[in-house]
Amino acid sequence: MALVGHEHAAQLLHNKCVVVIGDSIQRAVYKDIVLLVQRDKYLSQPQLRSKGECTFESDTLVEGGCQGTMNNGTHYREVRQYRSQHHLVRFYFVTRVYSRYMQSVLDDLRRGPTPDLLVVNSCVWDISRYKHEWVEDYEEHLHRFFGGLKEVLPQETLAVWNLTMPLGQKIKGGFMTPEIAHRSGQLRFDVVEANFSGSSLACAYGWDVLDLHFSFRFSLQQRTRDGIHWNAVAHRRMTSLLLRHAAAAWGVQLPAPELPPPSVDAAPRVAPLGTRTTCLDLLNRPLNSNRRHGNVEENFSKEGPVCGDTGSKEDRQTVGAQRGKRALPYIYEPPHRRQADSRRTAREDDADYRDRAMAGRFQPYPSDYDHYPAHPQRVMRNRRHAKRTYAPYSHQRPRHLC
Repeated sequence: MALVGHEHAAQLLHNKCVVVIGDSIQRAVYKDIVLLVQRDKYLSQPQLRSKGECTFESDTLVEGGCQGTMNNGTHYREVRQYRSQHHLVRFYFVTRVYSRYMQSVLDDLRRGPTPDLLVVNSCVWDISRYKHEWVEDYEEHLHRFFGGLKEVLPQETLAVWNLTMPLGQKIKGGFMTPEIAHRSGQLRFDVVEANFSGSSLACAYGWDVLDLHFSFRFSLQQRTRDGIHWNAVAHRRMTSLLLRHAAAAWGVQLPAPELPPPSVDAAPRVAPLGTRTTCLDLLNRPLNSNRRHGNVEENFSKEGPVCGDTGSKEDRQTVGAQRGKRALPYIYEPPHRRQADSRRTAREDDADYRDRAMAGRFQPYPSDYDHYPAHPQRVMRNRRHAKRTYAPYSHQRPRHLC
C-alpha cells in the first residue's frame, strides 16, 4: 500500500473537520494527522509516548492533561484541538465507549462544528478495567453509543469504527494495573471477540469499519515492547489507510507515488533466430559481457527482436514455414530445446529416424544387475529400541493354585 504524502493529505482534508475519539493509540492517530497536514515527517518516540502536553505541533490543550491531574485512572480526561486556516482536527480521550463523559462529548458534537470525518475506537479499557465478564456490558454500551451518535450526526458525516490492533502476549502499559495483571495473557484473545462485536454493531448502524487488526497481523515487528502501542511507521500506515478509505468514500482518487520511468536498456531482449550458443562460446566469453544464459541478453543490439515483439508479417510466415507449423507470434523457448533453423537436416524430419533414436533411450537394465539381492546383507540399520514394559503386578494365576 502506498503511503499518503503531505500534499495529498492537506488537499483531502482541506476545509474539513476531523474528530478522533479513543484511547492512547487514537491519540497517536490524531498526532500523526496533525503532523501530516503540515509537513512530511514521522512522529518521534517522545511525541508518541507523551500525553497531556500543553502543545503539540501548534495545537491547543482544551481540557485535562497537564491542566489537571496526570494519572492512569479511568477518570483521566484529555481534549486537544489543532486549528489552522483550512484544517480542524480534534481529539477526545475516553476510557469507555459510553458513559456520562461520553454524553458530554455527544453534546459537544451537537453544538458544532459538525465533523466531516469521525474516527472512533474504544475497546482495551472497556474489556479490562471495569468488569471481568465484559461481553454483555460492552455490547450494551456499543448500542447506546451508536444510537446516540445517530441522533447527533447528519448523514453526510463519514463515521469510521477502527478495530483494535493486535496485542502482545505480554502487556505492560499504563492501564495495566496490578489488579488486572493476571489477565494480560488473555487480552489478545478477548480483543478478537470484542472486534467482532464492535464491527457487527457498527455495520448494523451504517458505520464504516476499518479492520486494522487484519491489516497489521503480519507487521508485529512494528509494535513496541509494551505489547500495545506501535511505532511511527505503523501509525503513518494507519493514517494512510484511513485517508484512502475517506478518499474512496468521498469520491476522490489519491494518486499513487510517482516512480521513475524504467530505462530502455534495462529491458531483456532475445537474440535473433539462427544463432546458437555452445559450451566453447560460454567458456571463451569475457566476464564483462552483456550476454546472459543461452540466447537471452540484457543489452543487445537493435537488430534483435524484443521479448513479446512479433516482428513483421513476412518474418513470422518464414519462421512458421521453417518449423513446419502455421505462422504464430514469436514464443521464447529455452536454449536447450531450441533448434537452429539453419542446421535442420532432412534426417531430423524423418519419422523413422526419430523412432529409432527414441527407442534406444528406453532400454531395460542389463542382466548383470540380476544377481544383486533385493535386500543386501550386512547393512547397518538404525533401529529404534523397543521400550520395555515393566509390570510389577502379574494378573496370571499362581502355580500352586493351578
